[in-house]
Amino acid sequence: MNIIVCIKEVPETTEIKIDPKTNTLVREGVKGIINPFDMYAIEEGLRIKERLGGKVTVMAMGPPQAELSLREAISLGSDEAILVTDRAFAGSDTWATSYTLAKAIEKLGSYDLVICGKQAIDGDTAQVGPGISVHLNIPQACYVKKIEEIREGYLKVESMTEEGYEVIEVRTPCLITVVKEINTPRLPSLKGKMRAKKQEIIKWKASDLNVQHEKLGLNGSPTQVVRIFSPPQRVRGEMLTGDNGAVVDRLVEVLKEVIVG
Repeated sequence: MNIIVCIKEVPETTEIKIDPKTNTLVREGVKGIINPFDMYAIEEGLRIKERLGGKVTVMAMGPPQAELSLREAISLGSDEAILVTDRAFAGSDTWATSYTLAKAIEKLGSYDLVICGKQAIDGDTAQVGPGISVHLNIPQACYVKKIEEIREGYLKVESMTEEGYEVIEVRTPCLITVVKEINTPRLPSLKGKMRAKKQEIIKWKASDLNVQHEKLGLNGSPTQVVRIFSPPQRVRGEMLTGDNGAVVDRLVEVLKEVIVG
């Protein structure tokens, strides 16, 4: 079974920097880690390969330094790693990112399953995984907590909802996004770490993909951050005390001031 796991490198620190010209994250020079939710995606891909055989290819889009995260994925047991990196991709929103990754997956050719973490901790949109499936025109199942069954041409999964879960059957090739309830990620072995140091990381630029360049990066992003600011500090409220009647009267006065001004 050919499995593709899409991962993202996210800043390890919360002290992020913003480019004042583009209002996008500055990733160069910032130490990164594999997005925590993507660790569950890697683990699930490896477990499927161990049961059914096949190959796990891990893919990331990002700056050259994201190679380190791909090598970590190799150390865990992934077979191949691809880094999609080009200045043309800088500033991509979730739509442009999913478009670029979909084009990279198309270049790979045949595959049965694409796995993504449910969301990235630096954006929390949960849009890239579903976006990839739209661009590839394949079925999707999101927030998957368990893969119940895999058989020729089909996948049956349990997808989390607010009230519980629902059982979904999708045709393959398909895409799923997984939640942390699906498994417990493994740690890399010494043998895996040694292999990761020697493994060649495949690198693709925009010119290597069959893309429309006007759909890439900041210029190809339908959504853009216009302004970034910190919310004003909250002023401590007034504590109302006294008998119930006086408290109610004062509360009415405060509400009038807020509503009417």
